[in-house]
Amino acid sequence: MTILTNENFNKEVLQEKTMPVLIDFYANWCGPCRMQLPILDEFDEQFGNQVKVAKCNVDNCEDLAIKYGVETIPAFVVLNNGEVVNTASGLQNVDQLKKLANI
Repeated sequence: MTILTNENFNKEVLQEKTMPVLIDFYANWCGPCRMQLPILDEFDEQFGNQVKVAKCNVDNCEDLAIKYGVETIPAFVVLNNGEVVNTASGLQNVDQLKKLANI
């Protein structure tokens, strides 16, 4: 799982050409975000060869959260070739993440 920062976002997300990127926007203080982590880990184990799974802490990357319209967390944004193709918010199970990532 890739940890996103303001510094590596372009390289890890916008310049990713081999697979879609599923970004989990979260915060350490967020209860549902902590509940999402083991589900996201399971999803990454099962489908990490088909989609890059990344996490973005909204407290550290507020500009990115604003840019992608994150109003509640956890929030998910899927990008393919740098373009947003899907979004969701709230706790997601593995099947919902698969659908979100189009796999």
